[in-house]
Amino acid sequence: MESVAFDQVHTVAEKIQYKDSTYEIVSKVAYLIGVPLRIFENEHEAPQMDVYKRLELDKNARIIRNLCIIRTEIERNFKKIIDKMRTEYRSLLSMPEYVSASAISALTADGINFIKKSSTQLSGHIVEINRIISDRINNCKSLFPLWLNWPYVRELFIMPNGLSEKGSKDAAAVYYESLSFYPYQMYINWRPYDAGNILYNDKKFVTLLYEWNNDEFTEYSKVSDAGTYVKGNIHDYINDGEQVVVVVDCENSDPYRLSATLRGLDRAYLDKINSIILFDDVHTASAWSILEQFTHIPVEHITIERIKQNKSLVDIKLTARACQEYYENKVDSFIIVSSDSDYWGLISSLPKARFLVMIEREKCGPDMKAALVDSGIFYCYLDDFYTGDSEELKMNALFRKMRNYMARAVRLNVNAMLDDALRSTRITMPPSERKQFYDKYIKTLQLVIDDNGDVSLAIKVK
Repeated sequence: MESVAFDQVHTVAEKIQYKDSTYEIVSKVAYLIGVPLRIFENEHEAPQMDVYKRLELDKNARIIRNLCIIRTEIERNFKKIIDKMRTEYRSLLSMPEYVSASAISALTADGINFIKKSSTQLSGHIVEINRIISDRINNCKSLFPLWLNWPYVRELFIMPNGLSEKGSKDAAAVYYESLSFYPYQMYINWRPYDAGNILYNDKKFVTLLYEWNNDEFTEYSKVSDAGTYVKGNIHDYINDGEQVVVVVDCENSDPYRLSATLRGLDRAYLDKINSIILFDDVHTASAWSILEQFTHIPVEHITIERIKQNKSLVDIKLTARACQEYYENKVDSFIIVSSDSDYWGLISSLPKARFLVMIEREKCGPDMKAALVDSGIFYCYLDDFYTGDSEELKMNALFRKMRNYMARAVRLNVNAMLDDALRSTRITMPPSERKQFYDKYIKTLQLVIDDNGDVSLAIKVK
């Protein structure tokens, strides 16, 4: 009875600790290591069925999954399979009671054969499976976000000393002795201990994964989302407003966090928002200029020049525009995105208007929060919204900036370069020969990047 009570307390504590976590990463890991379909179908389990369906369409993911299923089944039934091989002369392919026939069939359909005629030993089959997994696991790297340390994930699939028969036997022994500690009893490369369900949710799994590698994971917004209380209040606020406008102080806000917040809210409520007005200083993040590509809400982007270089006019312009929206356009509800206390003047100047404030934890002081609470104004943290899928916005911002940089840094006309070289060397080429030279050497110019990041063009000459 005491054990049951302890387990119940532990479960409650775990739910509190990992409240509002996401399940995207654990679902992908669960799929790849071969967790049974019935687990995904169970709504009370962490692995999500929609992820299973997505990965089933990915050949690289299917191959790793089916290899891991067979490897685990061999490890789990090692002695039984060996006995059948010795006493009944049965092959691995004729033991559906121990090794999944559907997994073998799926691998065959995907062009994978791990049974080599040269190897009749069971451990030899595991070695071959380990070799294929080792060769192919990097094909699944793109399934996971850039912020997640891929080598940590990859290592879970690589059996220690797994390309030798001794290594495969040692791994089988460790696995069998600690079977109940493995996630859904599927083999992974780790030091097994009682950590509960390590695939309980993304927050728990990623935290443990980094700990196993003597590292620390702290970016929890990438593995958790704002709870129903926060989202419910935002939705109610929007729903109760007649005219809703979002005003953003770009100086004191993060474009990636705002984008994550908008993605985390219900589309039906966001449709009620008239517009997002960005008040941008020339010195703020360039990502604001592409925010409109990542939301269906109309975006007005106002860039404000500085009269004095040390003095921004964003707060003044934002306040003035908000008053204009209130008096001229009958906007009654404002969502202010800023951690700056300067906007308390705006809030107090429009006592009949409604306000909701979105702030960032580290940027907003306690006095501002206290004033909001005392006035009955709801505020929420942008930090709490899930940012694990914000890579597209970040990549677009990076690519845009890098393309602009390259356009400024690289000014080269290859036709002029070739003409100059021909003149300098006093070489005459008829048009046909020039075209052949151009196609062979000029069109095949390559970028060469050294260890310092310096870039040069190189001519390929065999």
